[in-house]
Amino acid sequence: MFNNTVIVITGGSSGLGKALAQRFIKKGATLALIARDKKKLTIVREELSPLCTAGQRVEIFSGNVADYTAIKETLNIIANTIGEPDILLNCAGIVREGYFEKLPHSTFREQMDINYFGTLNCTKAVLPYFKKKGRGRIVNIASLGGKIGSFGCTAYCASKFAVVGLTEVLRMELKPFHITIHLVCPGEFESPMVEELNTYRTPENRVVNKTVPVLPLNVVADEVLKGIEKEHYLIIPGFIARFLEMISRWFPATSRLIIDYQIRRVYQGPT
Repeated sequence: MFNNTVIVITGGSSGLGKALAQRFIKKGATLALIARDKKKLTIVREELSPLCTAGQRVEIFSGNVADYTAIKETLNIIANTIGEPDILLNCAGIVREGYFEKLPHSTFREQMDINYFGTLNCTKAVLPYFKKKGRGRIVNIASLGGKIGSFGCTAYCASKFAVVGLTEVLRMELKPFHITIHLVCPGEFESPMVEELNTYRTPENRVVNKTVPVLPLNVVADEVLKGIEKEHYLIIPGFIARFLEMISRWFPATSRLIIDYQIRRVYQGPT
């Protein structure tokens, strides 16, 4: 399925992007990794290059997914030097948590720029190549926070809800062109992003997020890969995360009651 394909991965220098890159290289793909940190990208390339067999390559491109002009040029370079892409994985993302009234407007704009417009920009840039080939595959990494709101994540959840909405419509619009869309909505998992978040979470966020266990990165990457191979549209790694998403979808009032109870305990203190 992935042998001799060209896969573009944004956010490929760490976290889920890097973990998926490791798996795709073992499946015979050629990789184009995009991230802002050139040093981290170089380290990843050094780790993955020895795994390449004849005909495979790992190339890196430093860039900001929020800059459409730059991303469009990067895709053009990839197409001309490595080959026209077959698959795009939109993994680049950031999270900032905090009380709504204390979050500056810049935080909302930053998360929308990277999480939402970054996904939009890369998708728009890759479409001409997919339409030319008459096929393609786009994997959008959203979040469980794009299906269920989380305390302290007004900026993050807004951006990820936007990614979910974008992906839903893209699935409809692009299916006639034989372009397959996957929506990935993981809960929290082991990553540098979550490690940073743990240093400053609000008490309410800590309590609410205990509802879904933090998954090992390898478990998330394996389930994402499996979901893509099985042609699943919606991929939610972890049984508890899938269960909570189902409860939220089918019994939203019950979901709200559970979350409200957890938050109320924080304000009341231990009994």
